[in-house]
Amino acid sequence: MGRGLAELGLSVICGGMGGVMSAAAKGAHSAGGLTIGLLPGHDWREANAHISIPIATGLSEARNMIIAKSAHALIAVGDSHGTLSEIAYGLHFGKRIFGLAGAAQLEGIEQVATTDDAVRRTAEVLLEAAPVK
Repeated sequence: MGRGLAELGLSVICGGMGGVMSAAAKGAHSAGGLTIGLLPGHDWREANAHISIPIATGLSEARNMIIAKSAHALIAVGDSHGTLSEIAYGLHFGKRIFGLAGAAQLEGIEQVATTDDAVRRTAEVLLEAAPVK
């Protein structure tokens, strides 16, 4: 997923730690993409190795609000508590959310079957939001 987003010239913003965050950052980074990690702690060195710009927020889980507010669209993978909080913030801020791999089945979340579908739908949302000249 991260690779597909980077190949479209998009940046990836995430929590900057392990698991899905690391996998998405790895894919984006390997394709030359910009990866931004909003870390929960005070030490930027805690970021995974694939984060280009680590930002130590010291906000713990509250950083999820900044991630949701900063993103044009959210891709939710699974249903951990952190992901659920990002979904809630995303819904509150009126963001488009794409659910993948067991993401919560809630009104306002468009379920997608594959990472390619998530990337394609994200690109379509960005094209819809692009100003017309």
